[in-house]
Amino acid sequence: MGQFRNQPDFGTSAKEINSSNDITKDTTLNGACIYVGNGGSLKVILTGVTAPDGRSKPTEADAVTFENMADGSFLPVIVDYVISDGTTAGALIAIK
Repeated sequence: MGQFRNQPDFGTSAKEINSSNDITKDTTLNGACIYVGNGGSLKVILTGVTAPDGRSKPTEADAVTFENMADGSFLPVIVDYVISDGTTAGALIAIK
């Protein structure tokens, strides 16, 4: 969403998602904005993050936690993964 080359300033697709501790090509959100329906903490790995030791795939240690997300709010960053451990927010929707 917004400010990325060839991407509109608004969402054109959305899907409900669940957090996961699996960091695989099957669980990646490929750069999505997250809508938080039920507030709480949200632990995510931002788009473009790679592991410090040069591995291309990040690990849970590369995640950051956004605390006290309000009901009905948007996470202000673009993410690839939402990690279960540390996430208490619910009713999550990935928007692209």
